[in-house]
Amino acid sequence: MSDDQLKDDNYWRDKLSDEEYRICREKGTERPFSGEYVDTTTPGVYLCKCCQTELFDSTSKFDSGCGWPSFSEGIANERIAEHDDNSLGMHRVEITCSKCNCHLGHVFTDGPQPSGLRYCVNSASVTLREDD
Repeated sequence: MSDDQLKDDNYWRDKLSDEEYRICREKGTERPFSGEYVDTTTPGVYLCKCCQTELFDSTSKFDSGCGWPSFSEGIANERIAEHDDNSLGMHRVEITCSKCNCHLGHVFTDGPQPSGLRYCVNSASVTLREDD
């Protein structure tokens, strides 16, 4: 599968549920405290829902109280792309999978040290691959 195909929203239309498509491909957001992984403490690696790229390790997950899974860092910086998001009358930094453009959520600078970052991620944008 080509990188162009992975980044084509139409390619994903019949591969994702309507809700996953809305979030992953149309930059939607799930309701706070409604996502599958909000309270999950299971060890493992969080993969991109679309292309299965490893994005976050469970060891960087923390309870931020915001209602979405939060991580202090990604597995590798080059796997997560950042984009200015000026929607909703405010400035935020959107995060996407750099391989397929799947919308993950946003990154904020109010996370724990040493990174100081909070990657706020929609559960619908990731899949947990549990450790053996």
